[in-house]
Amino acid sequence: MSKVILVVDDSATLRMSVEMTLSPAGYEVVHARHGQEGLERLQELKSQDKLPAMIISDINMPVMDGITFIKEVKKGPFRYLPILVLTTEREDSKKLEGKKAGAAGWLVKPFKPETLLAVVRKFTRSLS
Repeated sequence: MSKVILVVDDSATLRMSVEMTLSPAGYEVVHARHGQEGLERLQELKSQDKLPAMIISDINMPVMDGITFIKEVKKGPFRYLPILVLTTEREDSKKLEGKKAGAAGWLVKPFKPETLLAVVRKFTRSLS
């Protein structure tokens, strides 16, 4: 059974790049365009009994930004899911804000596929 990764980013190109990196390694990628849609996808997955192994989220998105999304996820039944922030943001203050919200890791775009895969494997290893 493949591990599900929820990718929340307003860039379709980025979502596809992540999927092209993770799918060949056996991960099933579920897409969302912003935080609100990410919360909806989590509920859909929960109703299908498909608990994601982790979430990868951008910070700067319309409708609901990544920090708000992370805070919302951490309030509910998915609070223990690891969340990796994948963003163009490099400032320490943003990283600290993400960490306080509950992000487990931070990768700056553009990402190297092997780096992303290594981080995802690290976060999902305990679930195998």
